[in-house]
Amino acid sequence: MSQTDLSLDFSGTDLASLRTRAVLDFIAHARRTVPDPGQASDAQLAEVAQALAQLGLRRELFPEAHFPLSEEAPARVYRLYEDLDGHYALYVSAGQPGKAQPPHDHTTWAIIAGIQGHEENVLYQRSPTADPARDSLSPIRTVDVAPGSYITLQPTDVHTIELVGAETGLHLHFYGLGLDRLPGRVVFESRSGGSYRTFAPPALIRHPLISPAALREALRDGEEIAVLDVRETGVYTHGHLLLAASAPLWRLELLIDRLVPRRGTRIVLVDGNESLAHEAARKLVRLGYAQVSVLEGGTEAWAAAGFEIFSGTNVPSKAFGEVIEHDKHTPWIDVAGLRQALDQGQNLVVVDSRTPEEFKQFSLPFAHSLPGAELVYRIHELAPDPDTLVVVNCAGRTRSIVGAQTLIDAGIPNRVVSLKDGTMAWLLAGQSLAQGRSTALPEPSPQGLAQAREQAARVAERAGVQRLEAAGLARLQGQRHERSLYLFDVRTREEYQAGHLEGWRWAPGGQLVQATDEYVGTRRSRIVLADWDGVRALTTAAWLAQLGGHEVYVYSPAAQTTTVTGPEPVRVLASQPAAARLSPLQLQAWQQQGEVLVFDVDRRADHERRHLPGARFAVPDRLHEFVGTTDDTRPIVITSPDGVLAATVAAELARRLPTRTVRSLAGGTEAWATAGLPLQSGADGVLTGDDDHWYSPYAHADLAQRDAGFKSYLDWELGLVAQLEREGDIGIQLIAA
Repeated sequence: MSQTDLSLDFSGTDLASLRTRAVLDFIAHARRTVPDPGQASDAQLAEVAQALAQLGLRRELFPEAHFPLSEEAPARVYRLYEDLDGHYALYVSAGQPGKAQPPHDHTTWAIIAGIQGHEENVLYQRSPTADPARDSLSPIRTVDVAPGSYITLQPTDVHTIELVGAETGLHLHFYGLGLDRLPGRVVFESRSGGSYRTFAPPALIRHPLISPAALREALRDGEEIAVLDVRETGVYTHGHLLLAASAPLWRLELLIDRLVPRRGTRIVLVDGNESLAHEAARKLVRLGYAQVSVLEGGTEAWAAAGFEIFSGTNVPSKAFGEVIEHDKHTPWIDVAGLRQALDQGQNLVVVDSRTPEEFKQFSLPFAHSLPGAELVYRIHELAPDPDTLVVVNCAGRTRSIVGAQTLIDAGIPNRVVSLKDGTMAWLLAGQSLAQGRSTALPEPSPQGLAQAREQAARVAERAGVQRLEAAGLARLQGQRHERSLYLFDVRTREEYQAGHLEGWRWAPGGQLVQATDEYVGTRRSRIVLADWDGVRALTTAAWLAQLGGHEVYVYSPAAQTTTVTGPEPVRVLASQPAAARLSPLQLQAWQQQGEVLVFDVDRRADHERRHLPGARFAVPDRLHEFVGTTDDTRPIVITSPDGVLAATVAAELARRLPTRTVRSLAGGTEAWATAGLPLQSGADGVLTGDDDHWYSPYAHADLAQRDAGFKSYLDWELGLVAQLEREGDIGIQLIAA
């Protein structure tokens, strides 16, 4: 997209929302007045300047707390708006008294208007001298820019800036092109001119800040908000805000369109200490997200304010599972009890509620694969005898608990228990697992389906799930610029790919409950599930409604609804021009001609499984540590399993290293393998450890380390209830047992 959709609704009542609305109103006026951002007449600039001055008079929209200064940083620039192509760039320039800029030009038109403080602008006539490297300057006029006043500048105008008086200065600066896209700007050695040189934009253009206390309040104000942690996922897992979704900086172009689809969403970006969040904000603003703030001081400041920090992944969902067991007393059986029942030949069935892919990696040797959303739908075929004990299992605790309680709430006649601590406990007890198994999902009989529909409908109604007809769905879709809308199909992968509603994403129901934060980045959004069979969508929706934080609906497509086939399409956004790509054979030729730096950037596990000879693995946000010095001439090639992330990373790296040759491998490692070129495996070349993902205890080859990891993980899960109590209410509302 080339610009923000200025028709987006920003109905929030907080200051950031009100400021965003006012800014977009101004930008819309500026676009109408100056339709060509590359040039503007004096009359056009004057008209826009009057509107900018009026925006500056709305002082309440620009509190100093959102644009802070410090002793270490007495002057800062904050980005408010900018098109994807860099045009119509609006900033807040903040400075302490005495801040000054020597004579300089802009190479684009500019307007400055006051919010607070007095900025003295002196304009100069620039004249050539006998020395081509030196020009003379002579003052023409002085303009005092204060609240209600402004100055306009054409591309070649030269001026100085100085904040006079005792008041901190806040001024709106509006440019035809963004500051970091103006490499030809010049600055003079003195007010009389002399030699001049080009100068770089601010080292870091910041974005409006929100304090920990204000963010905590925003999370509880009932309005839409997306909190995104932009560190790599492995770093994020060591400590993050409970309601922050993982959205790593260098992966944003791949994730953000699905995670936060509405461009008007109030977004707060978080990292450890503000070291990455402003770069992430730059990307989002250019991608059309108009309301982006950064958590002041990151998670370090959040913890210092006395607020709770959580470790791990999918924490809201896992805490939800622990609350379910704690509050509803979900029954369980331990490994010893299950082992005894099996040895005695008792009438029981064990169902594994993880995904089929996880089940195939490892499973209890006698378990059936029955993912969470499939439990009520298919359990009647696996346990037709009401005297059969049903044991629900997973790799740890959450999906065992949620799965067992799903069947209990549905009211199946069987006794149902979870396997306490799942396959972790099974291995800790010295038992073994099977690898590579797959079990067919039994198709429900007409009688079983009728029972399942009745059971699922009853639970969904009690949970407050709302049903939609076609007109209701159309109404929500018509409001998707005002309220975030997520559309999911929760059936199996095979069913989804065989035919689904156009534009609806695939999210197997059990995973949508287990890992909600990986699919839905916006709190207080609307979630609609496609109900094809009267069971699975209702079962999933009931849990989402109890998890809280969203409006949850189900929609039953008509019998003759048009569908599309194939996997879910993924739209990859672009925040800067693409870097050139190399084919596998071209890269091989480069390697034969000389030294090439090849970096694998997606997942360490994929790299260890197979990688290009000589390739090293690094998470993208640490690449700068390994690409060599500024005078290094070796070309850099980025790869990933399918080349998609590699292309995004290469584009960003090329922007940061304009003097280096940076390419991505077209098609990634898969294309290299398809070309019949050699591959290697193993951990050689891994440079950044586990920054890219949470390291599962199952991955330890050393059994003592594995078992210690299991115990630590289980203790962590059990401790989530107490930690959640300290965090406070996040909207969980369980239906009565």
